[in-house]
Amino acid sequence: MGAMIFSLGKWLGGLAFLISLLGYSGVGSAEVVEGRAQTALHMLDYIGVDYPEFVQGGQILNAEEYREQLEFAREVLGIVEQLPVAPQKSGIQEQAHQLLTLIEEKAPGDRVAIVADQLRWDIIRAYQIEIAPQQAPDLSVAEALYQAQCATCHGAEGYGDGPAAEGLEPEPTNFHEQARQEQRSIYSLFSTITLGVPGTAMPSFQRPLSEHERWALAFYVSTFITTAEEQQTGAALWQQGIGKEEFPDLQALASQTPQEVGARYGEEVRQVLAYLRSAPALLDSEKAPLDLSLEGLEKSLNAYREGHHERAQQLAVEAYLEGFELVETSLNTVAPDLRSHIEQEMMAYRVLIRKGAPVEALESQQGKLQGLLNQAREQLEEAELSTTAIALSSLTIILREGLEAVLIVGAILSFLIRSGRRDALIYVHVGWILALALGVATWFAATYLIFISGASRELTEGIAALISAVILLYVGFWLHSKAYAKGWRAFLAKQVRGALNKRTLGALALLSFLAVYREVFETVLFYQALWTQAGSEGRGAVLGGFGAGVGVLLLVSGLVFYYSVRLPIKLFFGATSVILALLAVILAGKGVGALQEAGMIPVDAVAFPSMPALGIYPNWQVLLLQGGVLAVIIAGFAYTHFASRRALSLDNAEERMQEGS
Repeated sequence: MGAMIFSLGKWLGGLAFLISLLGYSGVGSAEVVEGRAQTALHMLDYIGVDYPEFVQGGQILNAEEYREQLEFAREVLGIVEQLPVAPQKSGIQEQAHQLLTLIEEKAPGDRVAIVADQLRWDIIRAYQIEIAPQQAPDLSVAEALYQAQCATCHGAEGYGDGPAAEGLEPEPTNFHEQARQEQRSIYSLFSTITLGVPGTAMPSFQRPLSEHERWALAFYVSTFITTAEEQQTGAALWQQGIGKEEFPDLQALASQTPQEVGARYGEEVRQVLAYLRSAPALLDSEKAPLDLSLEGLEKSLNAYREGHHERAQQLAVEAYLEGFELVETSLNTVAPDLRSHIEQEMMAYRVLIRKGAPVEALESQQGKLQGLLNQAREQLEEAELSTTAIALSSLTIILREGLEAVLIVGAILSFLIRSGRRDALIYVHVGWILALALGVATWFAATYLIFISGASRELTEGIAALISAVILLYVGFWLHSKAYAKGWRAFLAKQVRGALNKRTLGALALLSFLAVYREVFETVLFYQALWTQAGSEGRGAVLGGFGAGVGVLLLVSGLVFYYSVRLPIKLFFGATSVILALLAVILAGKGVGALQEAGMIPVDAVAFPSMPALGIYPNWQVLLLQGGVLAVIIAGFAYTHFASRRALSLDNAEERMQEGS
């Protein structure tokens, strides 16, 4: 059995890898398009900043720099011509031709800068280019990164006077050069860090640094042109409400230059920009989950209008996972019907995108969702989550997320105890303890170090659930077949104990790990959202509900052990096999449901009751898989039952013949 489970484990690992590839294959082409567009935007940023400096009054002040501007303009035109068809593409191509012509004619710098900036924004809008981080970066991490990666050339304080700067042509950028840096957005700094600058000592940091680290560096470097006094003034203005409308999110913060902000909104808002560049996390903390959902749906609809259906689907998934899902438990406490209605309507919105419905249909559905989400906000605000409601929400989270894990781990431990292999319990304990530790570590990393999207969370949970379902199905069949074995004492001595080698025990440890890990990360996120909603007065209720939930789980696990020890061993094996098989059906449904929430599997709704606790969701994909798994279980159990009975009959007949002879 050990070798079989080990082989199964290798196969499952391959299956998980294939599922990951299938999940991400759809975004490959989008990433190529975005990569090309990012390169064009990077060059346009340099043209807008550098051309006015080196071409003035129709005269070339630096021939080498002018040749570089011409080359950049030609490359931008080439990239634009290769971009996919979009409603705005012809206009973008005309602008790219116009920009090249202006540079060839040595046109005034301000005119070239305006055309380059307009072209840059048109590309961003037409191809839905991400120009801001998904999550506010940690600037304390960025400071260490800067000293390790940048200070050698740019200097410890960013003056371009590092020990390796001598002799470099052009010289490393001085980030305190006011005139130049006032024209640079955080996004343009991010592009330079990501792509590098050809023909200079500035390399690309796309490989050595993660996207989150590159954004952190860009934000950190952008603060060099501001003084502590400016930041303090900006902080006071922000507290007064100034800049709230101009900087509603990270995109607004990352995409605008100090020069643009000062000219458009005035000096006070420019000082707020200086402050927010040093404290971007404020824009994350200002957003409530339902606001994120509303904003995400608006972006999704805009992307769909522009013809970017794939991007619209991605944004719709994010609107659910990064927003509404985090308040589902609280809303379910005060308005369960509304919670269910919103969930169904958000799914219906994604189905419309997948089927390529008319824009009008999507606008109608988005409007309906906007009304429902605002209604949910009102319900939550009016209820103000009483102490009882908070405690109940907290209790529900731990029970909903932990009950399956307790049943699976409890069944495995009981099986080992009844098999006389208490020495093997350590394998299972290591599995679930490691899962708890890694789950909390994953949450910490996602909160403070890197960005892990809701889709990635659901993808991980979905794959883990499907792998667990297959292992549970296999173990359930194995136990059921042994429930009819002859001579239990001999069987335990020779078969079970002998079969439980290190590979088999490793598989059981993996199962206990997967059963717990798939729930831990999301559970912590749900408690984090509830902790924020509860406020200082309700946090005792959160802890109380959590403690009560843990107590219930301990009671359930105690009952599992109590009855498993007292059941006749044959009945125990049979009952355990049935429980594990049914859990496989539940996890199969939950696995597909999670992949659907991540946007990896389509959803075709059907009139059927929704029972999330049992992994039952009203769509064909889930119901057909669960029906198929259930059919396999019934057929497999029937086969092992009759095969074992036939084997027993043959053994008994042989014994009678031997006694007669």
